[in-house]
Amino acid sequence: MRTWIRNVYLATTTLAAGMSVTLRYFVQSFRRGTFAAHFAYPERPVPVRPRYRGFHRFDLTTCIGCDKCARACPVDCIYIDKEKAPPPHKGFVVTGFKIDYTKCMFCALCVDPCPVDCIFMGSNHDISTYTRDGCVVDYAKLPLAVAWGQATLNPTAVQESKRVSLPVWTKTAEAAKPVADGKA
Repeated sequence: MRTWIRNVYLATTTLAAGMSVTLRYFVQSFRRGTFAAHFAYPERPVPVRPRYRGFHRFDLTTCIGCDKCARACPVDCIYIDKEKAPPPHKGFVVTGFKIDYTKCMFCALCVDPCPVDCIFMGSNHDISTYTRDGCVVDYAKLPLAVAWGQATLNPTAVQESKRVSLPVWTKTAEAAKPVADGKA
């Protein structure tokens, strides 16, 4: 009986101590105000530090397709599609530069080995999507003004770059005919 009373007392005191901490933080949050009221988040961007490692910035015009950034990535989240350059030119033409942000850990190890400095870490932190497909950004399909520079990477432009212009499947005249006798 004595053990049971001690256990009930111990449970009550620890619960009260935990709830007092929760109540203290609850009251402090009302005193200091909300995050959105302090930074006016949707209208103005949240200030970030100069060395913040946000979503990548990529310049397709200077990329030589050397694959050094993809090889340096420890989680293999960079996918580069390239073709051989036309005969008067040498090297490769980059046709796709995809980064899968579901895998990326924002370590910036892909930035250092680039010989032409065409990739670096930007200051954007808020590309939100409803699907996992939206987390794979193809920088080769983005407009150059969106993909390169210190400005923020626009989520609307990222979604527009994923839009398929042609239908994947169209119904042919043969597939539209119904079967008359019920047998296939």
